[in-house]
Amino acid sequence: MGVALHRAAQGVLGDHRRAVEAVRAALAPLHDELAGRELASIPVARLKDVTEGRLRLGVIEAAGYRFVGDVLAADRYRLRQIPGVGQQTADQALAAARQIAEAVGETVAVRIDVDNPEPRTSALVVALHRLVEAGPDARRAVDAAEALDRRLGPLLVEAAPAGGRLRMWLAGQERRERVHSALAEILAVTEEAGTNDVPVLLGQASVDLLRAPADDVEAWVDFELRSAEYYSLLAEIAGRGPDLAAAEGFLPGEVAERVRAQPLDDTLRRVSLRGYQSFGARFVLAQRRVVLGDEMGLGKTIQAIAALAHLAATGQSHFMVVCPASVLINWTREVSARSALRAIPLHGPDRQEAFAEWQDGGGVAVTTYDALRGFPVPGAGELGMLVVDEAHYVKNPEARRSRTVAEWAAPCERVLFLTGTPMENRVAEFRSLVRHLQPELAPEIGGVEGAVGSRAFRRAVAPCYLRRNQEDVLTELPSLLHTDEWEELGAADLDAYAEAVDAGNFMAMRRAAYVHAEKSAKLQRLRELVAEAADNGLKVLVFSYFRDVLQTVGEALGPQAYGPISGSVAPGRRQNIVDEFSAVAGHAVLLAQIEAGGVGLNLQAASVVIICEPQIKPTIEHQAVARAHRMGQVRAVQVHRLLATSGVDRRMLEILENKSRLFDAYARRSDVAEATPDAIDISDGSLARQIVEEEQRRLAAQG
Repeated sequence: MGVALHRAAQGVLGDHRRAVEAVRAALAPLHDELAGRELASIPVARLKDVTEGRLRLGVIEAAGYRFVGDVLAADRYRLRQIPGVGQQTADQALAAARQIAEAVGETVAVRIDVDNPEPRTSALVVALHRLVEAGPDARRAVDAAEALDRRLGPLLVEAAPAGGRLRMWLAGQERRERVHSALAEILAVTEEAGTNDVPVLLGQASVDLLRAPADDVEAWVDFELRSAEYYSLLAEIAGRGPDLAAAEGFLPGEVAERVRAQPLDDTLRRVSLRGYQSFGARFVLAQRRVVLGDEMGLGKTIQAIAALAHLAATGQSHFMVVCPASVLINWTREVSARSALRAIPLHGPDRQEAFAEWQDGGGVAVTTYDALRGFPVPGAGELGMLVVDEAHYVKNPEARRSRTVAEWAAPCERVLFLTGTPMENRVAEFRSLVRHLQPELAPEIGGVEGAVGSRAFRRAVAPCYLRRNQEDVLTELPSLLHTDEWEELGAADLDAYAEAVDAGNFMAMRRAAYVHAEKSAKLQRLRELVAEAADNGLKVLVFSYFRDVLQTVGEALGPQAYGPISGSVAPGRRQNIVDEFSAVAGHAVLLAQIEAGGVGLNLQAASVVIICEPQIKPTIEHQAVARAHRMGQVRAVQVHRLLATSGVDRRMLEILENKSRLFDAYARRSDVAEATPDAIDISDGSLARQIVEEEQRRLAAQG
């Protein structure tokens, strides 16, 4: 049994090593070409910097060696043929050029251009696809295999005489005792592995790592959907990631060291973490009561879930997430999708029954600031962690929701505040948050650190605050981050929707959620997303099919909104609006009809895209998002699609899902699809009729 388990572990390690080597083999020519281009542009005069000015380069330059790449391409013999260049000068020039080449090789990063695939890039994406598809379980299997190899390898050697009676007889008394001891330990290791289902994990990993390579189209489509995972894996294999100090939020050495030493159990987690995300989850666990203030789009929710999954794996059973009502559904979905934890929403008329169920069975309860007041505060040790999302909502200590959160936080050993709003220049607000978490630290936080810059501020508040910026930790081409923002419609929204359904008006059904602006759940979430983008200085694109929806949004946002760009706006004027929007220093919002703004305009000044309602044709959303996610974009693009939990939005997505997947897999990369993008879309009229009739029947059945 021990021999078989050891062989299975070695098999997984070999399969994984070959998969990694395939990535390195595909990466090498791309990396070398990039490094070569860089070296071909570095003036040969830079060699003096390496040798502190001791190198005589005049004659080398005069001989036509203008760039460092030229020197590297020459050998010692050819350099010595230059009049005035001796052996020492030639050797020094080559040594300095190699030193620069090594530095360039460590800094250049391969960018995967989805718009211009070529055979070498496709080979890299296909090689990465095998490892990405294997997922976190493969990583766990490799870790388990390495541990088994370290433990079982020496033990099996020690126990080798047990393979034959003669060998055991010849071994001698002392050696036989060591053999018996090794056999007992092998048995213990194999029993432990069986209890933890390690053989099953190893077997599945081998299957995943030995699958036939994906075809180019499948791999490219998957890359577009999960580019962050591909780039994270690529950086890990290439040994090049973001600056360590930046990824660790410029924490002081002693705090960073404590965080690195914190274990992070991934048994109940269903998503791989990037390096900075793993550090963030460890920070939450190591420091216990903290603010995680990463910039918008860096995955604060995933880091929180990783910390919850660790605590659940180590014996904790009850967790509470408090958030605005607009993101409650998203939290519930994310917990279920990203972990094996049970998510229980405590919202609506049945929230007390759901609370009782959570008390009995445990899991992650998700509730709103307002609903939290209606539940009894837990005693000390009863709650594994309290997570407070959009924590800047509790910055006012006199507000009722702030007092409620304070009551819940007081008996909890672990409390996590999440906010994408930067705190560096809001010291009074930050001090208020810290009083909930580490009150003894609050008096030490003054305004001086904030005034002298973000890094100084972060070091000063390191025991309880971690923030990373996109530009510091996302070193690859900008990723595309899609988030479906599911909103529960209020009574006014539902009344407007019912009227539209009764009239059989499909287009009115699609925009009913914006009829009563002052009570619109979708509009409230849109305001929150725009506010967070404003706090981070990000530009926002807001797309809708309907001009009246854009008018409503524009009135809600006020002077920060440009446009709208619509079909009635002349092309020249459209570009002027885009130029004015792009010229704004920092935050601004551009409103556009999705069919007008989604074609022919470069909008890479924006890195947040909000789509007010789902579109009938998959191509429309794809083309609109592509206005921002294109060459020239330097930030990760975040796409937020506002959806109602019931009614036309959900039904449209269900009907279009298979069509969209088919389009992604087989048409997007073809010349025919580029020339005739509507060819794969279903008929507007047939979709409208189907949904109107279904909704009329559904609402009639509900009375």
